[in-house]
Amino acid sequence: MSKTTPSAVPKRPPSLDGLVDRIGEISTLPDVLAAVLEAFEDPNASAGRLTQVVSSDPALAVRVLRRVNSAQYALRSRLTTIQQAIAYLGMQKLRDLAVTASVSQVFVQDETVGPYSRRRLWQHMVAVAVCARLVATKLQIPQFETAFLAGLLHDMGIILEDQHVHPLFQRVIQSIRAGRRLTDAEQQWLGFDHTTLGHRVADKWRFPPVIRAAIRFHHMSANYREPDADLVRCVEVANKICSCKLLPSVGKDLLGSGKAAFRALEIRKKDLIALLADFKQELQREQSLFEMYRDPAP
Repeated sequence: MSKTTPSAVPKRPPSLDGLVDRIGEISTLPDVLAAVLEAFEDPNASAGRLTQVVSSDPALAVRVLRRVNSAQYALRSRLTTIQQAIAYLGMQKLRDLAVTASVSQVFVQDETVGPYSRRRLWQHMVAVAVCARLVATKLQIPQFETAFLAGLLHDMGIILEDQHVHPLFQRVIQSIRAGRRLTDAEQQWLGFDHTTLGHRVADKWRFPPVIRAAIRFHHMSANYREPDADLVRCVEVANKICSCKLLPSVGKDLLGSGKAAFRALEIRKKDLIALLADFKQELQREQSLFEMYRDPAP
């Protein structure tokens, strides 16, 4: 693990438009990520098409197969192709693994800035993904599987800030304190926050609409009123639970209360207690996802 040393801070924040364009050109997030999401969003996509998309990145395909063949799934015989993995896991689960494996590689190189750690951010994102899917399942929301991806990608904007405006991102982290929201610190130093940046880039990369909505509104789902709003509320609830109980995104819980999302989903105290117990079990079941960035390169 490495700690950052102070970097020269630009005299003025970057323009949001210019930063979005630059990220679209040079981002280290794998290009196949957008293609995987787009393919799985297509209701008419065949197993053959999905196999082709995942297999187009050999390193990603190897990481997915390595995970499917891990002790977690206790297979009797080893799977050797993505097509076999789809047949065994189903398309939704394979999609979750492919996206998780793709994003995890951003976190191979750890770095800390004050209370923030890239690895802890990764753990937060996985935990929110697992929790959002659990909440959506409990509430019988039809898109409960998509809740996992929405939770996994909700803080994509923080990754992008860390990667592409790192000196200013350091100042953001160094300025956070109890009682002050992360988004306020971002506005001070950057002129925008991670929800706006993440949403703009996700739109440029043609992420599915509900994923973009979760990135933009996971701190304020009350402002999102489309038919899939409950799924975005699930991400906000999961984000709050993980930030309070387990793993805040930047090392401190800097969120608001989130009460509106809990009320909208009719999650009461007794429901929350049961949810937390089930969440603990889900985290144990999905433990291998937290370590996915450790998968060695093929």
